Amino acid sequence: MTIETAHRCIVREEGLLGGEPIVRGTRTPVRAVVELWRLGVSPEEIPGQLPHLTLAQVFDALSYDAGHHAEIQAYTKQNQVPEDLTHPSARTDA
Repeated sequence: MTIETAHRCIVREEGLLGGEPIVRGTRTPVRAVVELWRLGVSPEEIPGQLPHLTLAQVFDALSYDAGHHAEIQAYTKQNQVPEDLTHPSARTDA
């Protein structure tokens, strides 16, 4: 079942990613767009990294994050690979 949000391109799907907000018509979580943006990828460049997304969807995902920042941060933290499971060269303490 699709659960609408106030954002045209962002929905929640029961049974998909635990109800995490995703870009409509995809399995891409809002956090994936936000993480790329936080890494310094401009919104205009994100469709090059996630070619199934339009620029409008990217901006709507970033807008959703602006209004639900703590929620998206929680999903990001929940889905983070633990440091002890990452390759030493990719660790932040390296």
